[in-house]
Amino acid sequence: MSGQFITFEGGEGAGKTTQAKMLADTLEAQGVEVILTREPGGTFGAESIRKLVLEGTDDRWSGMTELLLMYAARLDHVEKLIKPALERGAWVVSDRFSDSSLAYQGYARDLGPDRVRAVHDVVMEGFGPDLTLVFDMDVYLSLKRVETRAAQDDADLTRFDKAGQAFHTTIRDAFLDIAEKEPQRVKIIDADGSRQAVHARILNALTARYPEFAGKLSAA
Repeated sequence: MSGQFITFEGGEGAGKTTQAKMLADTLEAQGVEVILTREPGGTFGAESIRKLVLEGTDDRWSGMTELLLMYAARLDHVEKLIKPALERGAWVVSDRFSDSSLAYQGYARDLGPDRVRAVHDVVMEGFGPDLTLVFDMDVYLSLKRVETRAAQDDADLTRFDKAGQAFHTTIRDAFLDIAEKEPQRVKIIDADGSRQAVHARILNALTARYPEFAGKLSAA
């Protein structure tokens, strides 16, 4: 199989990072070369921009400034890591990509989806994921997860973590709207449940898209 680009999307605390690692392990057990990455980040330059985007107060940047920072990081990520990996036949699994910009800056920061798509089209020139999995769960529960995780890890909350429940409700609604508009690419994953239960849902979605894996994928 040629390289495939799979993205994990959803609100804060939905378990994307854990599940991305589990999927990468499962695919690697089948002999697939997998590059596991994240946004903003994934390259030296993009990781530097990540600190600018995630740290500070919620109102540190305007919506448009935030969007442009995201796309500066994204372009570096695509040019230096994602495209080279796909071209050699590797699979890339990314914790967030462009749908996050659409949801966070387009919907929640009130830029409007059309303005975000216009920036995306100029910068990405048609490049995008082959399959996107949107993790969906109750906003109250997901934010409780974020608070618990931060307390356990003694870590600071990001600007987005601190944005408030109304902001995160808008994010959830945005991702559901994106999934409804692009059902061929975007699949909704119920993120509530044990890690293994959610992982099984992901494998079902992957097998439906790539039937050649039917009967071959099991939890790593």
